[in-house]
Amino acid sequence: QVQPVESGGGLVQAGGSLRVSCVVSGRAFSIPVMAWFRQAPGKERDIVAAVTWNGTTYYTDSVKGRFTISRDNAKNTVNLQMNSLKPEDTAVYYCATSNNLFLKIRRDEYDYWGQGTQVTVSS
Repeated sequence: QVQPVESGGGLVQAGGSLRVSCVVSGRAFSIPVMAWFRQAPGKERDIVAAVTWNGTTYYTDSVKGRFTISRDNAKNTVNLQMNSLKPEDTAVYYCATSNNLFLKIRRDEYDYWGQGTQVTVSS
């Protein structure tokens, strides 16, 4: 059973940095696409960033230049470095994996999800 597990959320002041990490167990070979989604209270779960097995990345417009997604194929891990955080970045952040060979940004194109980690940015 493929299982992503997130870690690293927390509380930070606006302008600060946080790094969230995800380890995916239960898979013996590289995962085609790994991504981070986020869901704020009362809102939809939307993609933040994604990365393919060969390093192609996608960022939603609101985080470009502030967030960096990276992965380690050998360890099946994916990280999201978040800098210059804003209160509007407050959400539960979810790690997700997709078996599609090409980068995907829709929630229904992802197969496995973690339980989420809370990121709170105070003003």
